[in-house]
Amino acid sequence: MSEPHAAQNSANDYESALSSGGPSSVAAFDTHDRNFLQKLQHFLHSSPAAVPLIVLIMSLVVFGLLLGGKFFSAFTLTLILQQVAIVGIVGAAQTLVILTAGIDLSVGAIMVLSSVIMGQFTFRYGLPPTIAILCGFMVGAFCGWINGVLVARMKLPPFIVTLGMWQIVLASNFLYSANETIRSQDIAQNAPILQFFGENLRLGGAVLTYGVIGMVLLVAFLWYVLNNTAWGRHVYAVGDDPDAAELAGVNVRRMLISVYTLSGLICAFAGWVLIGRIGSVSPTAGQFTNIESITAVVIGGLSLFGGRGSILGMLFGALIVGVFSLGLRLIGTDPQWTYLLIGVLIIAAVAIDQWIRKVAG
Repeated sequence: MSEPHAAQNSANDYESALSSGGPSSVAAFDTHDRNFLQKLQHFLHSSPAAVPLIVLIMSLVVFGLLLGGKFFSAFTLTLILQQVAIVGIVGAAQTLVILTAGIDLSVGAIMVLSSVIMGQFTFRYGLPPTIAILCGFMVGAFCGWINGVLVARMKLPPFIVTLGMWQIVLASNFLYSANETIRSQDIAQNAPILQFFGENLRLGGAVLTYGVIGMVLLVAFLWYVLNNTAWGRHVYAVGDDPDAAELAGVNVRRMLISVYTLSGLICAFAGWVLIGRIGSVSPTAGQFTNIESITAVVIGGLSLFGGRGSILGMLFGALIVGVFSLGLRLIGTDPQWTYLLIGVLIIAAVAIDQWIRKVAG
């Protein structure tokens, strides 16, 4: 028998063995019984947002039992959404970078600088607010593009690049603004569009800001892009194994630059939402947003090694922090308990991620 016919017959025999439970070696490999822990590990690997979702539901139940109807009121639950809107948007930018096995320490500074540009261009130079907002978006995208070029083309470590960018942008922010805060009253009178995302939409007892709606729409859009487009699949591929992605035809450099640029653009959007949230333009606002975004991503089950996780998990992680912060405040505990419990959650999330990776490679 010729080799092609022999190979074809072998392939047919293998397929029939899989379908009919043929050779014991194939059947043993295919139907290997897993214990409960192994099944759980594989489930969590295939559903990375499951852990933060379970923790979120459990935390809601616990605080609901402790606080009763006061916690489960529509106003309280939507207040949590308002509090996490900024972190959720910046966390979306951080998610994109971490999925490529990077990290961005400059997201908070880019957000604040973009908001300062929007305010200063409007009140110092007299530009129309819409043009000033576009300039803020351009500055955010430019900062992200620089990060991407340094990481992708010069092969510098993302941690070092974004740490340096954080310092540069933070200093530029204070130098340019001269530490000047633009008052809420002035914005409301002369450029109300800057405060657009702080406006409320009331639905019964629920109070939603346009910033919350913007966060939800952004996360939904990025979820669709990451799961249903070639660009999204390439993001995961680059984070999982950049060399294999390159061999598969993915332009890794271009992907990294696009991810960091989009991250900067999203941070600029967060800067606009920040103005609406606090009402004013302040160069000192949002100083810890970079750490808060990383916290949301880690608690949300995204792997810091890249290539695995869901942006929905990031949103659940941000909500977990919001639930703990507001719940403990309503109970009347010391605010330091919030930081302690969040620290425990961060370590637990990383430990669970390592545990999942051991068996579900």
